[in-house]
Amino acid sequence: MSTFEALVAEGEAVPTEGWDFSWFDGRATEQRPSWGYARLLAERMSKAEAALDIQTGGGEVLASIPVAPPALAATESWPPNLVRARRNLAPFDAQVVEVSDSDDLPFPSGHFDLVVSRHPVRTRWDEIHRVLRPDGTYLSQAVGAGSVRELTDFLMGPQPVHPSRSPIVAVADAESAGLDVVDLRQEALRMEFHDIAAVVHFLRKVIWIVPGFTVDAYRDRLAELHDFMQRHGPFVAYSHRFLIEARKKA
Repeated sequence: MSTFEALVAEGEAVPTEGWDFSWFDGRATEQRPSWGYARLLAERMSKAEAALDIQTGGGEVLASIPVAPPALAATESWPPNLVRARRNLAPFDAQVVEVSDSDDLPFPSGHFDLVVSRHPVRTRWDEIHRVLRPDGTYLSQAVGAGSVRELTDFLMGPQPVHPSRSPIVAVADAESAGLDVVDLRQEALRMEFHDIAAVVHFLRKVIWIVPGFTVDAYRDRLAELHDFMQRHGPFVAYSHRFLIEARKKA
């Protein structure tokens, strides 16, 4: 088996459940946003009475908080992640509910004083407004428009950047739903992929970078990318993140 085939097979074999990225240590790197979402999350959670984490993944980020509010809930749409989230959040006695990313939230109106979401696939601003208490806060770190487009374009050819992920659109949608945006920050963050196994695993795990990705469908382009990295070193791309904090009017 060639080095390329062995690395591709390795990247295909890694489980994709949850949002634990420790497998990438030594194989890929990504700068972290300067605002420190996990720290902000811990601060907000320590002061909340009732909190909701939307699209929690495997609950890994939420489980990192040192102090949980008296009432804690989370939603997730993918069944394998639900199993992980319920296990990870069990110490907090959290309610973890299966909810599609586009569906209404199965909670009463005005139920939470804090709603959070890290890298939501879709943001239902109307539902966030509904379940928040007056003066309640929504805090989210989101994926910005054109994130990792260098990798997308290498494999798929030049692709349009969808403005729906723009922070400008997020602010407009939040305000249209009746929320006041009190903080907005955005950064471009350098990523480096050191081998093709890391690329394959990343594309299997972060499925919106190359929609419908399979190794068989992109084998020729993956081989070209492998050769590129062998000759020129790590493949560099840039992820785009923005932090948005909004408050429901009293």
